[in-house]
Amino acid sequence: MGDSVVGVADGRGGLLAPGTSAPLYVAGFAERVDRGAEAEVYERRVALACGVDVAARVLGREMAAPGREWRDGEWTGPRKAIKKPRPVPIIPFRYVSFLDAPSLRDDYYCTLLAYSPTANVLAVGLGTHVYLWSETHGADTPSSLNTPSTAHVTSLAFSSPAGGQAILAIGRADGHLLLWSPLDTEPRFDSVHPSPISCVSFRPTTHRAPSARDPELTIESEVLLVGDEAGHIYIYDLEWPSPAQRDLFAWPGALTLRARVLAHAQQICGLAWAADGSAFASGGNDNVAHAFSTAAVLRAAAAAGGAPPRAPSPERQVLALEAGAYMLPASTAGHSWELRAAIKALAWCPWQDGLLAIGGGSNDRRIHFVHAGSGARLALIDCAAQVTGLVWSRTRREVCATFGFAQPEHKVRIAVFAWPSCSVVVRIPWGDEHRALCAVAYPRGPGGGGERGEGGVWCAGTREEGVLVVGTSDASIKFHEVWAEERGGLGRRGGLLGGSDILEGLHGIEKEGDVVR
Repeated sequence: MGDSVVGVADGRGGLLAPGTSAPLYVAGFAERVDRGAEAEVYERRVALACGVDVAARVLGREMAAPGREWRDGEWTGPRKAIKKPRPVPIIPFRYVSFLDAPSLRDDYYCTLLAYSPTANVLAVGLGTHVYLWSETHGADTPSSLNTPSTAHVTSLAFSSPAGGQAILAIGRADGHLLLWSPLDTEPRFDSVHPSPISCVSFRPTTHRAPSARDPELTIESEVLLVGDEAGHIYIYDLEWPSPAQRDLFAWPGALTLRARVLAHAQQICGLAWAADGSAFASGGNDNVAHAFSTAAVLRAAAAAGGAPPRAPSPERQVLALEAGAYMLPASTAGHSWELRAAIKALAWCPWQDGLLAIGGGSNDRRIHFVHAGSGARLALIDCAAQVTGLVWSRTRREVCATFGFAQPEHKVRIAVFAWPSCSVVVRIPWGDEHRALCAVAYPRGPGGGGERGEGGVWCAGTREEGVLVVGTSDASIKFHEVWAEERGGLGRRGGLLGGSDILEGLHGIEKEGDVVR
């Protein structure tokens, strides 16, 4: 681990990230406590409160300023008491549910958790197998889901809630992509890729497209991103008829390759979609993050011409790709950002267009906030730890981060930051050296939320937002309440981009209250 990022003074008491105009904030998770310095600061604060000049050799006897009085242990004015800053809540190492996960790979590059709100199940990749967990049925591993394979699972993703199919994409280290639904007895597609698959991600919304079976018919199609260890991103259209339609037409659907982008010089570590599906982002082991316009990529692929490869068999379909099929360069990206480490954690803000959070690996240890439309860097937070996951709140102006490798004195593994102040509003330290490997939002919370009040399991924030599911390096899965506390306003801050409301508005920075309605 290197030292923390050194900022440049902005002339107003703050810091700027080196080489940018973006403000730099320090989370302070790994600060060593100097007891002597603490005592000195305490003495100075007491002296200041008592009006004592510690540098003077004779104690003065001046009276307090007119109109001020001693009340509740502090000097206050006649109209308004001096407000103390609100302390950051420190939630002890506590989780609301716990699952054993033997064979959960201790690997930063794997994303082995996925949740489907359609089926209300959590998928977990353990070694070469995939398990499904729900509160109703517990843990289960359907035999049709786990065909014999010696290659471990590297990534999981469920299809969009809008599609209503709960299609599970399973990426493996041997290049196989398996597509399966709990409504089916067998997987429908098995796509063989030239390189090991490193991550998968479904578009959060469907889109209307001509049916591969009948081009005169318009259907709702899923879109799937697949990243591999060679730096390629594959964009697929997935037509998935219901079981009744499949049996009626004796046709299981179609997996169609729409585009292939050579996005990174090394392995794809992370993929994420904007909430409306209009854009997606990628992070690589080459320390670069890209933001792509979905429409621009598909237009470029269509301009390349040629018929797209499609899985041909009417049964369990296997699609073999040619080496140069639909190859687009990394310059297809609208904007790119270079960090100092691999990039796995990516998250688009669901309530602010264009706002993208990017988490850096162990040599970067920062959260970068950027505006995808303009490429502007908006702010950075020095977390002093490898950022392994980012999840935005759906109802608050906050983002939750999970951390992996950190300095020994850094015990925080989950933290919540306010936007755009970037202040820490919640920190959750772990009492051991284990790391958070990946995280996924569990919107309902186990049990769908409980009764509020004494004896209730779930707090109001949990019932509204759900919990955070974290895969850890001790081969376990933990359900954490991170949105439980009802937090008040954080106050208006100086602002980003020089405090200019016009510039901040152009870059998508809003300053309304903390709760998003």
